Amino acid sequence: MNKKTLKSLILMGSVLLTSLTSPLVIAKGFFQSGPDFIAEVFQQQPNAKVLWLTDDIRENAKVILGRPVKGLRVRYHQFDLTTAWILEEIGKEMPITIGVVVTDNEIARVKILAYRESRGGEVRYSAYTKQYLGAALTDNNRLDQSIDGITGATLSVWAVNKVAALALYYHAQVTQSRDST
Repeated sequence: MNKKTLKSLILMGSVLLTSLTSPLVIAKGFFQSGPDFIAEVFQQQPNAKVLWLTDDIRENAKVILGRPVKGLRVRYHQFDLTTAWILEEIGKEMPITIGVVVTDNEIARVKILAYRESRGGEVRYSAYTKQYLGAALTDNNRLDQSIDGITGATLSVWAVNKVAALALYYHAQVTQSRDST
């Protein structure tokens, strides 16, 4: 084998190795199914419930997300004062599937279940998601604590922030209606 061929093979191997270990390749993925997330959250499997999106709920959700909400209802699971929501929000171009657990009007857990973007997948790591623990909703439907961003993942961070706030808002709607009955 001549030197030129050897250099070409080494270069191609290095490009292949770099592409296989690049964050662009490992950012995407399905990490946990919705049913497995719910089973992990609750000791006993609660039945799925439905929050009907009234005009008021839809309007507040639109403010939180910065866009209109699609659909007539949102499914969730509840046991006592704990609710679990599986919601999606667009990162840059693709939806991110996010599981959010709310207990007593505070976030108890945020977990990225599926990430479809080529960049910004760092939002799925617990080092990032643990920042949401204990977060509550302010009177203007924003998170009451600051969440540190991730360089190169700004839109993904914003998507997780919006979903966390939306889950808190939805939780308040279902627990208020429960308290008033």
